[in-house]
Amino acid sequence: MRSVSYPVEGYQTVGGPVRDVQNMGSCELHKTGDDLHRYGNGFYETGHGRLHIGCHLSSSGGYLQMGKTALSIGADTFQFFTRNPRGGKAKDIDPDDVASFLRLAQENDFVQIMAHAPYTLNPCAADRRVRAFALEVMSDDLARTEYTPGNFYNFHPGSHVGQGVAAGIELTADLLNRILRPEQTTTVLLETMSGKGSEIGGRFEELRQIIDRVELKEKIGVCFDTCHVYDAGYDIVNDLDGVLKEFDEVIGLERLRAVHINDSKNPFHSRKDRHARIGEGSLGIDTFANVINHPKLRRLPFYLETPNEPEGHAQEIRLLKELYRQR
Repeated sequence: MRSVSYPVEGYQTVGGPVRDVQNMGSCELHKTGDDLHRYGNGFYETGHGRLHIGCHLSSSGGYLQMGKTALSIGADTFQFFTRNPRGGKAKDIDPDDVASFLRLAQENDFVQIMAHAPYTLNPCAADRRVRAFALEVMSDDLARTEYTPGNFYNFHPGSHVGQGVAAGIELTADLLNRILRPEQTTTVLLETMSGKGSEIGGRFEELRQIIDRVELKEKIGVCFDTCHVYDAGYDIVNDLDGVLKEFDEVIGLERLRAVHINDSKNPFHSRKDRHARIGEGSLGIDTFANVINHPKLRRLPFYLETPNEPEGHAQEIRLLKELYRQR
C-alpha cells in the first residue's frame, strides 16, 4: 500500500474552507500547509440557523465532484469512503482537486465532511494479520485526511470474535494509540453500533472504556447512529431525552460530534443493522423531527446513510429541512 504523507511542504490550503459547526468558541488552532484550521470540542452558535446535513457519496469522481453533488441535493456536507469499502489501495489524491473543493466549500459555507473507514476493517480481530491491516489502512487514511484539515474520520470499533468484550476494547484502544498524532487536525469518531454478533460499541459504556484508554483524548469523538442505537436497545423513539441523558452520564455530550441519521428496518432492540429510508422504517418521521430539533443535537452535522441514490437523498434532505424548526 502506498504511504501518503501529510500535505507536502508549500501545499496551499484555502483559509477557513470548512466550518466547525460546534467549535468557534474555545478551540486550538493547528497549522497545516500555509493556513490555520479550527479544531476542538464544544458547542457554538453558527448564526445561520440552518440544518447541517449531507449524505454518503461516491468518492470515485474526487473531492470537487462530491462537493458539487452535495450542493445539487441541498447539502452542506457529505460522507465518503476513503477507499473501496472492502479495503485495499486508495486512489491517489490530486492536490488540485482538493484545492478546488476547498474553494467550493468556503464559498458555500460547508461544515465538516466525514471520511468513513472501510467496513471490513476489524481493529480488534483475533487474527494479528487482520489487526495489522486495519492499522495500516487507518494510518494511511489519517495522513490522507490532512489534505482537507479539520474534518472527521469515522470508523466501526470492530468485533472481538470470541476474545471477549474486554479484549476487544483493549485492542481497539491500542490501535488508536498507535495511529493518533498530536499534530493531526482530524477528529477520529467512534461510531455507536447495533451490537450484532460480537461487535464492540453497542453499549455506551464500551465506547467510554475505549476513550478512557486513549492517550490523545482530544482527538477522539463519537458519531451517534440513530438506526444502530435503536437496534442496540436505546429507545430514541419514546425516550430521546433519557437516551441522551445516559449518553451524557456515560460518555459526555462534549464527545458527540456528528449524527448518522438513518431509519431502521428492524424492530427495537433487534441487535441487527439494516438501514431504511427516513420515515420508511421502525423509527418514524416524528422521531427524526425530534432528533434534528433536539437542543443537544440540532447544531451537529447530520449524515444520511440510507439506501438511496442522490435524487432520493435530495428528497430526504428536503423533508428534514421542512421538519427543522428555526430558532
